[in-house]
Parts: sequence; C-alpha cells; structure tokens
Amino acid sequence: MKFKFEDLIIWQKSMDLGENMNDIAAKLPKEEMYNLSSQLRRAADSVALNISEGSILQSGPEFRRFLGYSIRSIAEVVTCLHKSRRRKYINEETFLSYYKDCFDLMNMTIAFRNKIKN
Repeated sequence: MKFKFEDLIIWQKSMDLGENMNDIAAKLPKEEMYNLSSQLRRAADSVALNISEGSILQSGPEFRRFLGYSIRSIAEVVTCLHKSRRRKYINEETFLSYYKDCFDLMNMTIAFRNKIKN
C-alpha cells in the first residue's frame, strides 16, 4: 500500500534533492545555521512537501498551484547554491552537479504541471 504521489518521479527526485541539500546545509559554517543553512533545508524540503500535498487535491487547478510552489522552491534552492558557492562553502564541481539536478527537476515539474488540466 502506498500513496499515489510516491510513484511520481518528480516527488522521488525532490526527496533526493532534500536529502542532498540537508547534507550540504550540515557542512555550512555555524554562523549560517539560522540563515543560509536553514533556508536551504526549508526550500529543498518544500519541493517534495508541495508535490505530495498538491497531489491529494481533487482539482487540477489546485494541484497546478502547489506544483508552482514547488517550482519556486527549486528556484530558492538554486539561489542558496549560488550563495554557498560565492561564499566558498561548496566547490564548483558540487555546485554544478546540484545545479543540474535542480535544472532537470524544475523542467520536469513544469512539464508535469503543463499536462494537468485546468
């Protein structure tokens, strides 16, 4: 037995993103604990949370709205990654790897949202 959203590839990938960003956040300096680290964790977790919450709704427009929240949260994660790289908390290779993951997830989520009827 499982929930329908667990079969969604965008949900599965967003769960991975949340864990990966949590790993990065855990390595950030202590002075970032209540700023960048907290924001990175919340934004990354918000992606999967909004996909799952939206998927249980009966109406297409409502699900599309929650997918929009997920898309905006991915953009927040990307900005946190840029901040982390600029502050030299992560190297270029790490940045590029997770940037690509975010880019792909955003495009997949947008495409999925576009297939849902209004």
